[in-house]
Amino acid sequence: MNKEISKEQLAYLEARKVTAIKIRLIQIIIFVVFLCLWQFASSKKIINPFIFSSPERIFICFCQMVVDKTLFRHVGLTLMETFISFFLVFALSVGISVLLWWNKTLSSILEPYLVVLNSLPKSALAPLLLVWFGATIQMILITAVSVVIFGSILNIYTGFQETDPDKLMLIRTLRGNKWHCLKLVVIPGSIPILFGVMKSNIGLCLVGVIIAEFMGARAGLGYLIIYSSQVFPLAGVFEILNVDI
Repeated sequence: MNKEISKEQLAYLEARKVTAIKIRLIQIIIFVVFLCLWQFASSKKIINPFIFSSPERIFICFCQMVVDKTLFRHVGLTLMETFISFFLVFALSVGISVLLWWNKTLSSILEPYLVVLNSLPKSALAPLLLVWFGATIQMILITAVSVVIFGSILNIYTGFQETDPDKLMLIRTLRGNKWHCLKLVVIPGSIPILFGVMKSNIGLCLVGVIIAEFMGARAGLGYLIIYSSQVFPLAGVFEILNVDI
């Protein structure tokens, strides 16, 4: 049976819609004003256009890279590496978290190591991985995975531990085993946490790929940023950062 929406509800929904539109417009205006001020300061030499570039130069650089198809090749490679590392991290994180939840003794042994490894500065590992594996796609993927994997495991495992104990007790009362608890309660109850971890992991995987491409790559957005900063067409650096965003 359909219920009629009252005038107050309609007014509330309309007010929320208007507020959302206002927020979006203000965000756009702030961005446009920033670009205009940047362009004005660069054209009037208030800032050094050679060092800080300008929106006009960035747009010209973007068009040139689109025409010669350089941008698509580098973006495609970086995205491929990011998605491969993302799926590797997700599969390993869920698998290891399930193993830790299943075996409490193993989790007690490994948890301190996971905390320590998660606190390490991941960018410091990239030079070591470059020496061990060389400037290869394997090195890039391992670097990206190492940036994300330990924090992802800890977050998912913590979510597993926070499962409602009453539901677990109900499964055991009905003579269910650990597999039933995992399949019927733990995994379904942790889906919001899994989606939250996935959303944060995709960005961190991109960061890991860029870091690895800084250290040793012949293509990709990280390579373009390093190359542009060395030869000083800084419009290219800003344009690539905009692509990442």
